[in-house]
Amino acid sequence: MAALASGQRAVSAGVVVGSNIFNIAAMIGLSALIAGGVRLSRAALAFEGTVGVLVTLLAAGVLLNVLTALTGAVLAVVVLLPYVLLVLGGGRPGGALPLPGKLSRSLAGVLATRTRERSPQAHLLDHRRQMALIVWDVALILLGSLGMVRSAVALGEHWGVSGTLIGVLVLGPLTSIPNAQTGVRLGLAGRGAALVSETFASNTINLLGGVLAPALFVTVTSRTSSERLDLAWLAAITLVCLFGLARRGGIGRRWGALLVLLYAGFFVFQLLY
Repeated sequence: MAALASGQRAVSAGVVVGSNIFNIAAMIGLSALIAGGVRLSRAALAFEGTVGVLVTLLAAGVLLNVLTALTGAVLAVVVLLPYVLLVLGGGRPGGALPLPGKLSRSLAGVLATRTRERSPQAHLLDHRRQMALIVWDVALILLGSLGMVRSAVALGEHWGVSGTLIGVLVLGPLTSIPNAQTGVRLGLAGRGAALVSETFASNTINLLGGVLAPALFVTVTSRTSSERLDLAWLAAITLVCLFGLARRGGIGRRWGALLVLLYAGFFVFQLLY
C-alpha cells in the first residue's frame, strides 16, 4: 500500500507476490529443514488451505484482469467472513457461526490445535502491556514501510533496476523476515497447525491488503509477462506446499528443501529473466 501510494504499482505487486512466495519457503520449508518436519491433521489443512487457495485465485484473477476489482472483493468477503466467524467462535456450538454438532466439534478440535492455553491471571497481567506494544509496533511498521519503499525505489532508479525486481527480491523478503522468525519458532515447538495457519493467514492478508482492497480505488492489473510468470510461480509453490502437507507425515526435510529450492529458483529466474 505504501508503494501504491507512491505511484509504484510494479513495486507493490512485486512486494505482495515476492512476500507470499518467501513466506511459504521460509516459514514452512525452512522450518521443516530445521525442525525435521511440519505436520498437521488433514482437517486442519483443509480448513486453512481452502481459504488460502481461494483468496490467491481471486487476487490472481484481479491482477490478470479476469475478474473486476468489485467482483474479486465481494467474493473475498464471501470466502473470508465465514472463516473469521468460525475462528472467533472457536467452532463451538452456539458460536459466531452456528453449525451442526458433529461439524462444530470437528472444527473446535481443529482450532484447538492452533492455540496454546494460557491462565486467566497471565492474560490479565500482560494485557495492557501487549496492547501498548501493538500500538507502538504498528507505528514503527508504518514508518518503516514508507522509508523502506522510498529508499528501495530510489536505489533501484539509481542502479537501473526495475520496480518489479525491487519489490520481489528486496522489499518482499525484507517485510517477511519477522514472519520467517515466527514460523521457525512455531516449527521448533512442534506446532504445525499454528505454523500453517500463520503462513496462509499472512499470505491472505497480503493479497487482501495489497491487491483486492487497493484494486477498488487504483489500477493493480499485471501488465508484463514477468509479473504473470511470478503469479504462476506463486501458484506452483502453494500447490507443492499443500500437496506436501497432505502427505502422510507431512512435510519432512526433503520437501522442506524442495520449497527452499523453489524459492532459490524463483530468485535466480528474476535475476536472469
